[in-house]
Amino acid sequence: MARNTVSINTIVNDFIILNEENDYTTHASDVSIRNFALRGMRDMGFDFSRRIKSIKLPLNTANNTVELPDDFVGLNKIGIVGSDGKVYVFTENNNINYSMTYADSSGNSTTDSSAAADSDNDGVFDRVDSKTTTSGTEISSDSDYATYVFSNYIYGDNQGQLYGIGGGHKLGQYRLNLDQNRIEIDTKSSYTEFVIEYVADEARAKNPSVHIFQEEALMAYIYYRLIERKSNVPLSEKQRARAEYYNERRKASARLNTFTKEEALQVTRKNFKLSTKV
Repeated sequence: MARNTVSINTIVNDFIILNEENDYTTHASDVSIRNFALRGMRDMGFDFSRRIKSIKLPLNTANNTVELPDDFVGLNKIGIVGSDGKVYVFTENNNINYSMTYADSSGNSTTDSSAAADSDNDGVFDRVDSKTTTSGTEISSDSDYATYVFSNYIYGDNQGQLYGIGGGHKLGQYRLNLDQNRIEIDTKSSYTEFVIEYVADEARAKNPSVHIFQEEALMAYIYYRLIERKSNVPLSEKQRARAEYYNERRKASARLNTFTKEEALQVTRKNFKLSTKV
């Protein structure tokens, strides 16, 4: 563990020791204290101390998808690693098809709900990917930009369908499918591994930890949430605890996002080509 972090286990143990004679939290269970510690970690983490991770994941060649990690919260970028060691990112395209149809007991696609299987016995029919074209007039394209294009955006001879489509399509495109917990890939490359950079839920880690600047804020959060709904705690104490948490949270945010004079100069010089760089 990094020297500038403190584990949730340590914070929970310290809270128990410091509050063992507090009448308002005496009977709080270790499970409740840990639960609130993880909640407070998320409360601050998603707002000003996001944990960014990068990981290389395999491509499922059966349906051109990449499964999202268990601690996934939000996607920053996805790409491939070139021979020069650099990551070349894909662009997002929400028109990529990831529609699904019912699956029968053999795993084959069917549009008949009466023939659909429910292998998990959870009342939800099994489904499989459906990459086939829909019935009606077929739209085809031989370009690198072949996607599903809505007819009301097509002018004569398919002109105008690329307006505002953005760049980066030579490598490939992707669509985030949270319902299926995966990323849909549209590429003509032969890459079988992709690098994704994402916001992680640190609370799901095996040994979750926070930056040491957040320690006091997290202790204040645990106390506030433990007494928040207790009828034997005076309203004034609840208000004091709430105010203390938000004050400690504000201080933690300020410390984590300190912008020094030297950093300000570096940013300024970076944007002026003829200025001194260092």
